[in-house]
Amino acid sequence: MSKPQAKAESSAKLERSMGLTGLIFYGSGTILGAGIFVVIGEVVGEAGALSPLAYLLAGLVAVTTALSFSEIGARVPTAAGPIDYLQQAFHSRHLGTITGWALILANIVSGATITTGFVSYLSTIFAMPDWVATLGLIVLLGIISIAGMRASAVFMTITTVVGILTLLFVLFVTRESLAAAPERLMADLNAFDRTAMSGLFAGAFLAIYSFIGFGDMAQTAEEVKDVKKNLPRAIIIAIFIVFFFYLAVSAALIGREDTAAITDAEAPLVQAVVREGWPGLPVALASLFVIVNGALTQIIAAARLLMDLGRDNRMAPSILGKVNRKTNTPVVATSLTLAVVLVLALFIPLKELASVTSLTILIIFTAVNAALWRMKQESQPDSVPNIWRIIPALGVLFCLTAILGQVWIWVVG
Repeated sequence: MSKPQAKAESSAKLERSMGLTGLIFYGSGTILGAGIFVVIGEVVGEAGALSPLAYLLAGLVAVTTALSFSEIGARVPTAAGPIDYLQQAFHSRHLGTITGWALILANIVSGATITTGFVSYLSTIFAMPDWVATLGLIVLLGIISIAGMRASAVFMTITTVVGILTLLFVLFVTRESLAAAPERLMADLNAFDRTAMSGLFAGAFLAIYSFIGFGDMAQTAEEVKDVKKNLPRAIIIAIFIVFFFYLAVSAALIGREDTAAITDAEAPLVQAVVREGWPGLPVALASLFVIVNGALTQIIAAARLLMDLGRDNRMAPSILGKVNRKTNTPVVATSLTLAVVLVLALFIPLKELASVTSLTILIIFTAVNAALWRMKQESQPDSVPNIWRIIPALGVLFCLTAILGQVWIWVVG
């Protein structure tokens, strides 16, 4: 590479090409892709008929933290996200760097989790070796993510619309099960014991993974138009859209007695439709598009973080910080992210991937809530949303409770 070209690449900037609507679809798609289409079977396997409560508990963590992200993301609108949040709040570069690497880990492992889910859904349609399906998806994700945020946003908008329509169809097909869910839920609550409590907490811990997408939304800050207005609005709208679907779909899945069929299924939503006597192929095909959306978002987020660490000399080679002048994307950082996701998806089971992601993201959420609380003590700019100070405090409390709950489950088995 010539010196002029290298200089052009390193000085190129991300393009502000995403508006409010595109950002809402971007966030909603990745959250739904991870939570409903991939992990919901694991949540039902742990919590059983209490699965809606597991999502409700996870939602307490998610909603408070999403509100914190909506303000702090407008205060510090950079692709680094939590890296810069913690550095500015606590005036510690090292703390920001550690947070960055932790968040990269969460995004990469999450990308591998969703990739594994994609292979499971694909297996209900086509018979092929898992490694072939995994490699094919990684190549597709690489092409889209390197093409640029504008192309990625268009793709994500289309797949999110497909996903929402698919979920509405699933709710229609399972309407009788949905109507029976409150009775089953109350029956399990009446028989609530220590085992049920462990299952509920374990399900809630996995369900937290389902909400990580709003953090990824904050990391697109350098590519969003009118970021101080559009980013907070998009985060809040997206989190309430997906919260509705999580509660409704999880209730629909546990309304019938045979929840084991859901937990054992490669593709839980396909199984839910099939057991009602409807063909599963349309749901499987639509699910694939949404899952690709979720994986793409995780890869984009991890690549943007690697780019930031590279350009700021934060324990990362400077080549990772280069932005290609033709695509306006960090090609080297994206390629490295894809390679690691491929390895993890090939060799680590889905449930273990989701658990690692949940624990990591809870630690980061705790830190982000604490950072906002600290910032609000020092100043309150007029140009950003002003959420109540108790919100980040509750966010810290809920996140720490979830972490301690998971530690308790590990200790008592």
